[in-house]
This record gives sequence, structure tokens and C-alpha cells, in this order.
Amino acid sequence: MDATNAEETVGRRPSKLSAALQNCLTSLHTFVYANTNGAIGGRMMNSPVLLLTTRGRKTNKLRTVPLLYLADGNDVVLVASNGGATRHPTWWLNLQANPDARIQVRETKQRVRAERASAEEKRRLWPSLVAMYPGYEKYQEITNRDIPVVILHPNNESNGSHGWTEPR
Repeated sequence: MDATNAEETVGRRPSKLSAALQNCLTSLHTFVYANTNGAIGGRMMNSPVLLLTTRGRKTNKLRTVPLLYLADGNDVVLVASNGGATRHPTWWLNLQANPDARIQVRETKQRVRAERASAEEKRRLWPSLVAMYPGYEKYQEITNRDIPVVILHPNNESNGSHGWTEPR
């Protein structure tokens, strides 16, 4: 990055081994959650967990990850913290390219449409998110990247799949 044009992003920089281990644990968590409808893996660090399925922005393949979430009325709120890493999580990059996704909360599956919370919405939601999982505060402290808060709105349109293909 050219230092004269932009500030270098600071934050956690995971090693290749750490990233590989994280991917393995994520795959295992996803498998167990999906096969038990969240009876196992539905809570982590005393917080609720959902499965988010996005379409890969480069591969067009379906990608599923377990994430902590906060219910906000009919909406679901996620934090794209990536553990305070210098880069946004892949799932957020995928949602930026295609905001249509699916979630599974326990046995309930639902189509959703993602949007980044406005600054005002983030200010309103952040205290509840940090109360749910205090680690988010630390993650924001260790990176200068503005950690996105992502709002998933129910997308119950009945006129077609909007490019969504069911996983097999």
C-alpha cells in the first residue's frame, strides 16, 4: 500500500497455519450444527450461533459459516470482525458482491438480504453486540479497520429464487 495515499491497515495477521486450523474448525462446526439443527453448536461463548450461507464472489459456490448473531426485531445482526484481522471476513466480501443469502437458526432456514448498518444503526446496535460478546470491543481496538455491522433482513419474496440455488 502506498503510504503517501493511504494509512496501512493494522490488526491481527493470522499465520497460514492459524488460518488453516480456523478453516478446519469452522468446517467441523458447520457440519455438526447442520446435522443437529443447532442442538450442538447453536451457542458459543454464551451467545447464539447461526449458519450463514453466501455465494462465493469469485467461485459462485455456496459457502456456509457459523457466526454469532443478535436478533433485532425481525432482523438478524452480524459483526464482520474477523477477530480484529486486517481484512474483512470472506463472508462479508461475498455479501457485498451478492447480498442475497440464507441463514439457519437452529432448525429454521430463511432467505435474507444483507446491508451494512449505517453509522447511526451501528451506534445503536454496538452496545448490545458488545454486551452479547465482549470480544468485539477488543477486536475494534486492535484494528484501525472500521468493523462492519451487518443487518440481515428477511427476504420472503415469492416470485422466484433471485439467483439462489439450493445446496445439495
